Amino acid sequence: MTSEAAHAPAVPVDYRFTLANERTFLAWIRTALGLLAGGVAVHTLVQPFHHAGVRRALATSCIALAIVVSLGALRHWKGIRDAMNRGAPLRETRMVPILAFGIAAVSVFAAVAVL
Repeated sequence: MTSEAAHAPAVPVDYRFTLANERTFLAWIRTALGLLAGGVAVHTLVQPFHHAGVRRALATSCIALAIVVSLGALRHWKGIRDAMNRGAPLRETRMVPILAFGIAAVSVFAAVAVL
């Protein structure tokens, strides 16, 4: 068996599903870019808070969440692509709870810092 035959899809994947997977990936990347921009904006534009280091910690948490989301998006995209090529069931994503809890934590941190 050649390596091409080993990687050939079990069932031809409808291109619409491939494109939908790519759109989902791009949506995750846009979210990561928004978090990155927010982190840079907080660090650059926001006046220092009453407590030292809060602005830097808030910016760093946004940027760290952007890194997690972008790497998770790549992993998710590849996992879905591989599952579709094998004709296997799609696994659930961990990205939704990670992003939800991450943004909630950053929001609570920002609210506490402002008060």
